[in-house]
Amino acid sequence: MEFTTGDLKALFGAFSQRMAAERDRLCALDGVIGDADHGIAMEQGMKAAADAAQAAEGTLQDIFNAAAKGFLNAVGASSGPLYATALLRAGKAAGPRASMPSGELRAVIAAMRDGIVQRGKAEPGQKTMLDTWAPAADAAVNGQSADAIAAAARHGAEATRDMIATVGRASRLGERSLGHPDPGAVSASMLVEEICNAIKTA
Repeated sequence: MEFTTGDLKALFGAFSQRMAAERDRLCALDGVIGDADHGIAMEQGMKAAADAAQAAEGTLQDIFNAAAKGFLNAVGASSGPLYATALLRAGKAAGPRASMPSGELRAVIAAMRDGIVQRGKAEPGQKTMLDTWAPAADAAVNGQSADAIAAAARHGAEATRDMIATVGRASRLGERSLGHPDPGAVSASMLVEEICNAIKTA
């Protein structure tokens, strides 16, 4: 099954709709350990990314690059540069072509993880979005099914409940961040889920 530039535009549309639908829940999560604006940032970022992707012409890489720029322009906060770098890496993995086998979206998940690591300098276990992207990418690299990759992402996000934040804004809370999942990890698991849906339906 091929994943085309049209499918990629649709995927960004799905990201945007999902973040809009989950905005209030993400803000509520963020209200406990952050500035209560994560849902708004992700909604605005993914809407801008989807709009930019929709307007873009050219290859899979061109569309990812346009979306990266759109996200970064909309979100100045920490997730802006992280997701912009992740999307640029994803574009490199997808390459300058009009379509790719849908299974290669696994390489896109791994590339997004690599971009987040490169830009954020975080490590798994620090209660960040990386705690979702890392296990999802590992499952993807191991060629696991779309459902298994999505499950790995969800488990990763859930595991942040038992971590103490040591980087980012939540780190100011120290022990008090325990018992609450990281909103960035939760929103990341939703994005991974949408990519996994695309692997299954492309």
